[in-house]
Amino acid sequence: MFRNRLLKVWKHFSKLARRQEIACFRFYDHDLPEFPFAIDYLDGAIHAAEYKRRHGMEDEEHELWLLACKQTLSEIVEVLPELIYMKIRQRKAGRQGQYEKFAEQKAERIVPENGLSFIINLTDYLDTGLFLDHRITREMVRKEAQGKHVLNLFCYTGSFSLYAASGGASSVTSVDMSKTYINWAKRNMQYNKLYKPEQHDFVQGDVMEWLDYMPKDTYDIIICDPPTFSNSKRMETEFDVQRDHVALLKKLLKGCRDNGKIYFSNNYRDFVLERDSIPAVTVKDITAATTPFDFQGKLHRKCYIIEK
Repeated sequence: MFRNRLLKVWKHFSKLARRQEIACFRFYDHDLPEFPFAIDYLDGAIHAAEYKRRHGMEDEEHELWLLACKQTLSEIVEVLPELIYMKIRQRKAGRQGQYEKFAEQKAERIVPENGLSFIINLTDYLDTGLFLDHRITREMVRKEAQGKHVLNLFCYTGSFSLYAASGGASSVTSVDMSKTYINWAKRNMQYNKLYKPEQHDFVQGDVMEWLDYMPKDTYDIIICDPPTFSNSKRMETEFDVQRDHVALLKKLLKGCRDNGKIYFSNNYRDFVLERDSIPAVTVKDITAATTPFDFQGKLHRKCYIIEK
């Protein structure tokens, strides 16, 4: 059953990816309940995350089952088993699990996307360092970045920052709570030979706290992809995207220049934007327009452009 499904989806998605010259894409996402994986092809390697569930197997039996799945993947996709990285991940709201260390070993790899190179880590953390679902959104930012001042909040490994820099942004400020990810974002910029200390600022800190001191009327483009919920020990207060998004967006709008825009997205499945409470000129839902072919019908994030 798993083999047949993999054969079908791999043939379909790999063909689409070749046509679009895309080297990293998702080709299986919980297609079969009995095989609850999210599987990404990453330019010659595979990252397969099994959603944690009550499978009824003993540990040894489960390990053998995972090995059998890996072997099937290897045969269908024609990737060596040692280049297939399998993990078990909890079902968590949003992306709040991304800061948890997963393993002590490290297997880094450089992968291409739209002419840029990204450092991914296939072993240490729950996520690899590149969220494939925002491929189109990143390109939108790059096309608008020329001469602009760009702010990337909850920046993770700085993929949006890299796109903005490659698009000719006058300045790019990247803010994230994690020292690991701030350093990773800087490494991505350096690897692509785009890093300029006078133009690119990497800030480790609580985004919500940083916003209280954010300079007003400064940024032309703000990218904000917050977690669904966070109660990190490093934050003074907990954050809930449904409850707190209006207050968050009001702060962002103060930081925007006139005619500036905010790219706002989140992963809360039941998110409802409180449009009437947001003092913006226009609010446009771009969820469908920014959903790549490999995530259509399976993506629960929302994405908006909010213009001051």
